[in-house]
Amino acid sequence: CDVFCLLLFFYLGHADAPVLQGLWESVRAGQQQILLSPYLAASFAFLTHLALCAPFLVLDALGGVCQRVRSWRMAAGSGPPPSLWKWYECFWRVLFKYITAVLPATALFQLLRSSSLPELAPSCWQLSVEVVACFLLFDTLFFIWHYCMHRVPWLYRAVHQMHHQHHVPFALAAQDASSAELLSLLLLALGSAWMLGCHPLSEALFHFLNSWLAVEDHCGYNLPWALHRILPCMGGAPFHQTHHKKQSKNFAPYFTHWDHLFGTYIEPRSYFRKRHDRTVMK
Repeated sequence: CDVFCLLLFFYLGHADAPVLQGLWESVRAGQQQILLSPYLAASFAFLTHLALCAPFLVLDALGGVCQRVRSWRMAAGSGPPPSLWKWYECFWRVLFKYITAVLPATALFQLLRSSSLPELAPSCWQLSVEVVACFLLFDTLFFIWHYCMHRVPWLYRAVHQMHHQHHVPFALAAQDASSAELLSLLLLALGSAWMLGCHPLSEALFHFLNSWLAVEDHCGYNLPWALHRILPCMGGAPFHQTHHKKQSKNFAPYFTHWDHLFGTYIEPRSYFRKRHDRTVMK
């Protein structure tokens, strides 16, 4: 299987006509004005975030009546899932910050970037490499910035403290932070793709997956099919919820290697696993 995957990647990466070329040409022909809009990045981030939160809104609604859904929640003894009213309040807070701060600032950043689109689509190999590189760079920059926000008292109070109002986070709360923090994280993501010179398709895929992982980190559920159960190098929701409980540990957003290297890693709280294991045994 591994040999087959390597051969497939080799073929896709060296094909004369990239398999994504048709898709890229249709997008460029019909949506070039949108792709070059300075407001695309913030709009894409906000709308993608809402769409990816929708399944967890359903889970939270079902949690009041379904024991199976409640068994997936990590917050033992913390009460029921967040109410619809809490989701509603969070939505308006995030929307207000996007409109007043994130949208104009990221529009200015986008205007400073190149306004041209490449004619060729990336190969599947190039797409994969660029997305993985973006995640590794973003994870590094986020770790440094997140560590600083916790270690510098005035920075924590001015920028990061608002996000930690959620001792038990939920999906939409992934972006429930101060305007300065929201803006800084979006600029880190945009800057990572810019520094690596990524193709627009690679950048779009990176931003989409980045939004998904941020939502999953904050969802409050240790789902049986979550990505951290497949890839042991990733922390996932238990890793990040432990950070919300014990704020001096687990600073990286997705991977765990930086926390291991700098001695800030702590194993996710044992009851996350124990509750799930008891449920499976039943």
